[in-house]
Amino acid sequence: MGHRVGKTIFTGCVRQSAVRSLIKSDTPATANGHQYQGAAQTRSPTHTTLNQQHTTHVRNLSTKHFIMSVHVKARCKFYPRTKDSVERCPVPDDKVPWNVDFLEYAPVDFTSESVLKQPVWADLPDPSGITFNCIDKSCKVNRRTYEPQGEYEVIDGYPRNPRGRTGLTGRGSLGRWGPNHAADPIVTRWKRDENDEVVVGDDGKPILQFVAVQRRDCGEWALPGGMVDPEEERTATLIREFGEEALNSLEATDEGKIKIKETLTHFFKDGLKIYKGYVDDPRNTDNAWMETKAMNFHDDDGTGVGAFNLHAGDDAADVKWKDIDSGLELYASHIDFIRDTAKERNAHWEKCHV
Repeated sequence: MGHRVGKTIFTGCVRQSAVRSLIKSDTPATANGHQYQGAAQTRSPTHTTLNQQHTTHVRNLSTKHFIMSVHVKARCKFYPRTKDSVERCPVPDDKVPWNVDFLEYAPVDFTSESVLKQPVWADLPDPSGITFNCIDKSCKVNRRTYEPQGEYEVIDGYPRNPRGRTGLTGRGSLGRWGPNHAADPIVTRWKRDENDEVVVGDDGKPILQFVAVQRRDCGEWALPGGMVDPEEERTATLIREFGEEALNSLEATDEGKIKIKETLTHFFKDGLKIYKGYVDDPRNTDNAWMETKAMNFHDDDGTGVGAFNLHAGDDAADVKWKDIDSGLELYASHIDFIRDTAKERNAHWEKCHV
């Protein structure tokens, strides 16, 4: 089966080479018996409306039952932080799964300059020496997927996005070929009034608040998570990232740093798993993608982390406690994690539209 060569873009590293990950797969687009959903719901007769497709927000991802969904943000028209110069090949919803023929598919091959400079968190440009779907003993990097099917395909030496086509090959701005693992803490407390009484919504359920940070790179609100370092325990990642982004621990006094670490170590000791798997992230490509483990840590009486003065630091432009309801707009798949947290805590979710 022949495929067109991807077009050339002169930003970062773009190779004008045969599309390497387009061999038709015999693997069905399913996970644990659940089929991809959403393609037929938003199918347009032409590609034109990729942005219009995005406004439909295909939200059939179940973090409890791992129903495979058609990723949306991973097909954003322009790749993040490229000043609109790197445009993805449009991929209609029904052409996302690899087992669906798409002879016209001609993705751009792009890896950012920051990744090509070979920082410590980035792989080599050539993945041929990497052993995927295992713990990479050469660098202690976990290259296993969190997805329920257990393994992802490797085609001609290149790992292939388990959720399908994105319109772009290479690594984009992600450091690792294949899965790039993150940890996302969902820190919550009950919203309280001036009398310290828990506030309830129109549905009579208590309102949850969570710590949200505003990303500097795109201005969107998100969870204060970060990338898991090789051999790092996720608890250590959570403490480090939450402290740096939400409490600005990097600029705290020595005494303040000790207090922050002690409080967070105790607080993050036990949590409720909300999600573990693929993240519909705008940085994803056909060969590199984000995965995360999202954990909820709840301060029931508001005297622990809920009593801290939030102070944005590191990569955060701002930080605040945000009320949880269905009207939230958040980065990547974070709204799905927040929705499931509200459900687990039996908290208010549906926003009343008068």
